[in-house]
Amino acid sequence: MALTPEDVVTKQFQHVRFKEGFDPDEVDDFLDEIVVEWRKTIEENEQLKARIAELESGAPAAAAAPAPEAAPVAAPAETAAPAAESGVSATASNAAGIIARAERLHDEHVAEGQARAKKLVDDAEAKAAGIVAAAEAKQREISQKLDTERKSLEGRITELRQFERDYRQQLRGYFEQKLADLNAPESGTQSASTVGL
Repeated sequence: MALTPEDVVTKQFQHVRFKEGFDPDEVDDFLDEIVVEWRKTIEENEQLKARIAELESGAPAAAAAPAPEAAPVAAPAETAAPAAESGVSATASNAAGIIARAERLHDEHVAEGQARAKKLVDDAEAKAAGIVAAAEAKQREISQKLDTERKSLEGRITELRQFERDYRQQLRGYFEQKLADLNAPESGTQSASTVGL
């Protein structure tokens, strides 16, 4: 495939799911194509330079010959040399343009990926901070609720202990009163029985 600068400019890579950027294999394959075409261009450039050198070394020999046709042969060689040089320089500038565009596209994609990654990290950090703040608020609310319940239960326990003390005291007083009542009639009965004797 003959690679043109337009091919490099218009090349579309497939987006990869689950990660940012392009498919590395597809990009590597395309860069391999560029390298192959560039090597062909360099080889062609070297062949053209060799041909130019060959024509230039053959031109003085042809000019020295007395044949009348030697002059017309030298003229096309001179015109061919600038044409070959312009073709070589055009190919070299095309290759340089391709490389420059590829580097520019690479830099743009890397910068875009870094910006997107930074945005994702910032969003994740903001979301994490929100979750932590919500969890801390919920924890404070639950702590306050449990503290209120604890104080309520401690108050109720204090009331029940006081009730137990009061009840024991009343029960003791009641039993002591009953024992006193039991003891009192017995002593009255004994004194009456002793008096009757």
